[in-house]
Amino acid sequence: MTEKELNSHKFACIIAQFLDDKLAKDITILNISNVSSLADFFVIASGDSTTQVKALMETVKEKVKNTFGRLPLRTENDLKNRWNLLDYGDVVVHILHKQERENYALEKFWSHAFSISEDEWRKAAAEYSEYSK
Repeated sequence: MTEKELNSHKFACIIAQFLDDKLAKDITILNISNVSSLADFFVIASGDSTTQVKALMETVKEKVKNTFGRLPLRTENDLKNRWNLLDYGDVVVHILHKQERENYALEKFWSHAFSISEDEWRKAAAEYSEYSK
């Protein structure tokens, strides 16, 4: 798939699939394109430990780079590695420890954004799953 064929919706769905393959929890995709100029989509996921949060972030960076040749425009994380952000411009990935996820409540803050159903993102990204091949 070329960069031109990869729209932001498909890219967000594929990132969600990469996270799911590595056992991320509570994966949510929010379409924020109509409510913000920050990005088109947020992909939000949780990990049960700081080790898992870091591993999920590294997995997304590596898989996106290897699959699409894209690097994040910027990355951010806290010192304890309980919250990570990967900014790809059109898609921003938030990977948080489950306690930080509850504290930040991103879905509540962005409640006016449209949520992409799990069935929809799984269908859009099925060919990228490690387990459907």
